[in-house]
Amino acid sequence: MSDVSVAARLNNLPLGSIHRKATFIIGAGLFFEFFDLELSGVLSSVIGKEFHITASSLSLLLSSAFFGMFLGAVLLNGMADKIGRKKAFMVNLLIYSVFTFAAAFSPNAAMLVICRFLAGIGIGALPPLCDTYLSELLPVCNRGRIMAWAYTLQFCAFPIEGLLARCLVPLHIGIDGWRWLFIIGSLGAMIAWALQQNLPESPRWLEAIGRKQEAEQVMQRFESQSGFERHSIEKAASAEPKILQEKLPVSTLFNKDYRGRTAMLWVFQIFQSVGYYSFGTLVPLVLAAKGYNVTDTLTFTALTFLGYPLGSLISLPIVERIQRKWLIVLAAFFMALFGILFGISTSSGLIIVFGFLYTLVSNIFSNAYHIFQVEIYPTSLRATGAGVGYSLSRLSSGAMPFILVPLLNNSGSTALFTVVAVTMVIIMLDIGIFAPNTTSRSLEEVNQMSPSSSRNDNASVPY
Repeated sequence: MSDVSVAARLNNLPLGSIHRKATFIIGAGLFFEFFDLELSGVLSSVIGKEFHITASSLSLLLSSAFFGMFLGAVLLNGMADKIGRKKAFMVNLLIYSVFTFAAAFSPNAAMLVICRFLAGIGIGALPPLCDTYLSELLPVCNRGRIMAWAYTLQFCAFPIEGLLARCLVPLHIGIDGWRWLFIIGSLGAMIAWALQQNLPESPRWLEAIGRKQEAEQVMQRFESQSGFERHSIEKAASAEPKILQEKLPVSTLFNKDYRGRTAMLWVFQIFQSVGYYSFGTLVPLVLAAKGYNVTDTLTFTALTFLGYPLGSLISLPIVERIQRKWLIVLAAFFMALFGILFGISTSSGLIIVFGFLYTLVSNIFSNAYHIFQVEIYPTSLRATGAGVGYSLSRLSSGAMPFILVPLLNNSGSTALFTVVAVTMVIIMLDIGIFAPNTTSRSLEEVNQMSPSSSRNDNASVPY
């Protein structure tokens, strides 16, 4: 067995087919997470008419999946640090698929709310778990860019979902067209579930919890498919400082070394959901409030959602060149700007343009923070730390419709997006002042720095 740590060897491993395969499979799972995420929002006006539900009931429908995601992100990501990343994937997607399929046959709004909540438990843990898994597998110099590719695949769900809704909702093929969207999401997640059975367990996690022999076996599989001789990889890896890998208690997240990072991430997650998810969830209601009918609303939604995958593509060449904390700050500024312009726009052309620009820049924002949030914690607590932080965004998203829908109805879209802009300013201050620099650093290097040095290290040089 090699004397060089698995983590050091992974950091220096050339990008190979096993990395690309894992990225595609993770991206496929994330695709259906995002497909589900905006499902209630895209269909909100349709389902509201189908079940004749009130404004308060509509808020509950929009929130139900997010509240389930809150529980899932806390419980299942904590489980991933105990039983492994791969097993947690299996549990997540199975729960989601079963209850999303059941949602397709809901006879009333109450049943739909229950199914959405239970499906949310399964899907809620997926993004931070996928972030954790890929960050632990990928070499340092490619970590951000390849993770951004996985999210580019994920974000294709938005325009595809919008187009499917536009085509299927007016139809009746055995059952109402909107129900087919739930069936498609469920069956697609089962395909992703089958694919994820082929993933290797994270060798970094295996090493961190003391299962070194298993870690070595998986590591040899990576090295054999890299196209490089093993001794060349170990020679490069041996130059890295020796980092102690150990299983840490959850209380580590709140000790003097990590409580600053934990507080920073929690503040970020509470407020980022207002800016990021309020648009995708509420844009059909915003368009309806502007006077557009259901058909026009679905058409405009599909067009603006094209910005999601394009924004993710734009992030690919810059996510390793611009320090990730500053990329988050810059994207948050433009989200605030384009949100307000979208809110005050009255012509169809400007609504589509500013909606498209908002979704485009929001996915540069999203890619940067998904990579960042798992870089700031040690391996044995990475899924737990990122998952608990991410769960707060689900809780915030669940509360959001009860605040923003009445605000939209009473004060209009300009007031709504003014609130969104304020949350973006809070994020800019939180990340700009307190976030550590992580770009081009190994996970072990980021997590051996003291909080004071990591916060201010090269703080004036964002590139």
